[in-house]
Amino acid sequence: MDRLREPAPLLRMIGAMPEPARETYSHGHAESVLRSHRWRTAANSAAYLIPHLRPGLDLLDVGCGPATVTADLARLVAPGRVTAVDSAPDAVTLAERQLGSQGLTGVEIRVANAYRLPFPDAAYDVVHAHQVLQHLGDPVAALAEWRRVVRPGGVVAARDSDYAGMTWWPQLPGLDDWMALYQQLTRHNGGEPDAGRRLLSWARAAGFSEVEPSASVWCFATAEDRRWWGGLWAERARHSAYAEQSLALGMTDQPRLDRIAAAWQDWASAPDGWFVIVHGEVLAHP
Repeated sequence: MDRLREPAPLLRMIGAMPEPARETYSHGHAESVLRSHRWRTAANSAAYLIPHLRPGLDLLDVGCGPATVTADLARLVAPGRVTAVDSAPDAVTLAERQLGSQGLTGVEIRVANAYRLPFPDAAYDVVHAHQVLQHLGDPVAALAEWRRVVRPGGVVAARDSDYAGMTWWPQLPGLDDWMALYQQLTRHNGGEPDAGRRLLSWARAAGFSEVEPSASVWCFATAEDRRWWGGLWAERARHSAYAEQSLALGMTDQPRLDRIAAAWQDWASAPDGWFVIVHGEVLAHP
């Protein structure tokens, strides 16, 4: 939590840089953010873990968000015990609604800190975390805590995107500016936007005896996908924590955010538009 990163010197900013924050969630919970989170499933976000699941395993989902992935994992390990935790009370409320709407009333949902889980040692067969470590100031400490609650023979599964590894076409300057501002804000907030490439090293540093690394992508290239992905990021550029925090910190101004939003709309309307998000993955065994 105390490990802070200075902003990258190549990133453009407006005014002097304030002191770094001590770990702030850069995305927030605006509706445009939740739309992307609710799109996630075990199939598109945890395929690397699915072959290792079986009925009867006890599973902990850390940073569950609206719990669409949790719901799929719960079905795969039923009748195993499933617990979903998130540090944000609003996210826990969303998870309760999501799981309740699907009739998954047996999943325990609670607010918890990823560094200090309220569970005894060796309590779960599987600990799963999707897009969590990139937002933490000390991912190695978090992984070590997750290792504590995994049983011998169990697995910690983590998947995180790698922002610098993202690529797109057409190459619009406004999207380059979006990336620069996102990298600057996330590092100021104590996170690591390029987490995907670091997962293997973090897991080894956390003391895991065996780590299986892999990678996978999300690709948005159809007209429908472009409308959805470009539209939600155009909205996030103007109305989300990404916009609010960067404005409040003096990193940007509204005209710049408007240009970034317009670039997302231009990308979405391009008939040959293509966007790929690279994810690093690890299956770490204690």
